[in-house]
Amino acid sequence: MNFITPIQIPPSTIRIGYEHRTMIFGSCFAEAIGQRLSDLLFPVDLNPFGILYNPDSIAAAIRRLMDGNLFTADELTRYDDLYHSLLHHGSFSAPTADECLERINARLSAGAEFLAAADRIIVTFGTSYVYRWKGTGLVVGNCHKMPEGHFHRERLSVDKVVHRWNLLLDNMVRQRPTLKWIFTVSPVRHLRDGAHENNLSKSALHLIIEKLISLYPTIANYFPAYELMMDELRDYRFYAEDMCHPSPAAIHYISDRFESTYMDAKTIAWLRRAEALHRDLQHRPIRPDSEAHRRFLVQTKLKLKQLRAELPTPPTFAR
Repeated sequence: MNFITPIQIPPSTIRIGYEHRTMIFGSCFAEAIGQRLSDLLFPVDLNPFGILYNPDSIAAAIRRLMDGNLFTADELTRYDDLYHSLLHHGSFSAPTADECLERINARLSAGAEFLAAADRIIVTFGTSYVYRWKGTGLVVGNCHKMPEGHFHRERLSVDKVVHRWNLLLDNMVRQRPTLKWIFTVSPVRHLRDGAHENNLSKSALHLIIEKLISLYPTIANYFPAYELMMDELRDYRFYAEDMCHPSPAAIHYISDRFESTYMDAKTIAWLRRAEALHRDLQHRPIRPDSEAHRRFLVQTKLKLKQLRAELPTPPTFAR
């Protein structure tokens, strides 16, 4: 008897390997997947604007990276003794405008350089609900815990989002015709919106991606992370304590399915070696100052150096 509802993932012509530079945008689920790839030595640039949840903010970030225009002080907002960018995650906020701009623009320059050479882009949409800054109508990437009265909340129109992404992808195809895109919907449940509203939001994201895949079938693909979580992992033991985010075991399971979908056997063999070495380096010994542990670290780092030398493209990170 089969105790799960298996999700069949069609074979993909898109491949991800160590020879590809992969850029990742999106929610905290994208952050988890991207961090895993980075830990396993893949050339990855992860969320140059920080965690973003909605399709409009992600598209705006990619457009800004393509243009390469640096941010200026008049694009910042001061609240609670910090300067913030409404297009960035709170990790970029700072006590002074100069420090905030330095963080933002250093990351922008590195991200723009990486994007110009990227081979693969992974995009994870988290929600179709957005907050607009009432002063300008700008869809913000982060509210920075400012009062709700500064924002207008709405659900994005599927057709309008598809139109904006259509323009973005058309532009990217002209510049980078070999660039491949993988879209996915985050399995993280946004229950603060309400259970019904969360389902509406996720449904809109699926419709957006379905339309984009139909418009760009040769360069874009959908990975069913959401379906894997909702069906194959339909049990609260696969959720974190908040009962909304996937647990580490769930993220590992979904990552395995992702890797088997987009990576060939040779890449996975390298990945397994990198995974074992990463696990060894993360191990906390009982006696960290012992001679045996020092020898272990030397041997492990030597193996890591040897593995790096074998990889098709030495890992280079824009962060």
